[in-house]
Amino acid sequence: MNQDKNTFVAGDEINKAKICLETARIPWRELQRFFAAGKVYGVDAGLDLTSVALGFSRDDRDFVQSLISQKKLTTVSDAQALRWYDEGARLWAVVVKPFVLVQER
Repeated sequence: MNQDKNTFVAGDEINKAKICLETARIPWRELQRFFAAGKVYGVDAGLDLTSVALGFSRDDRDFVQSLISQKKLTTVSDAQALRWYDEGARLWAVVVKPFVLVQER
């Protein structure tokens, strides 16, 4: 059983490394179609974006629900989207299919 736990932890480290490589700053305007489809979540600036993405990729519903309950993970509002659009904002983003997680820093 210890080996299984170590394998799981090693797998998480590999997945987190992949997520880091797939994380980039992107103009908000390039994310409009994902926003229109309701697939964009905003991640609180105080959180590690890659850790949140790892929770999504593991389908860790308790973790994700906890963030939602704490309002540290939210759907992007129309007002927020408009502000980012008007400002030409560039956000940190990572895709965890079918979602896009964004973070303003």
